[in-house]
Amino acid sequence: MSEKDCIFCKIAAGAIPCTRIYEDESVLAFLDIGPVSDGHTLVITKEHCEKMDNCSPQLLSAVAAVLPKIAAAVSAATDADGYNILCNNGRAAGQLVEHLHFHVIPRKTGDGVFNRWPSFTYPKGRAEELAEKIRAKL
Repeated sequence: MSEKDCIFCKIAAGAIPCTRIYEDESVLAFLDIGPVSDGHTLVITKEHCEKMDNCSPQLLSAVAAVLPKIAAAVSAATDADGYNILCNNGRAAGQLVEHLHFHVIPRKTGDGVFNRWPSFTYPKGRAEELAEKIRAKL
């Protein structure tokens, strides 16, 4: 996806309105228009990049520098018991807008949001096999 077709690039440029929470030269945070919970906030890079692995370390550092501050403010403002920070990378992971973004989702105890983590146990030997393949790609 190119910058000219990207809805988040248009939002960052001011061409599409949003409810802004925070902004600096590299990062913009705004309320999600389809929230999972009250106060659900998106934190985006102003520079277009699609996934974490194709963004520069400097840009990721800029997001990492403000994400805790934004999460704390959203959590406090919504009187949340906790919060999730999610970053979906690629369609298979649930990324609907192909522009790096983080979800800050305020949570209340017993809210039913993400109430089951689909975990499993590796068969004998599989964890080490995967670890070896991952280490080879680093």
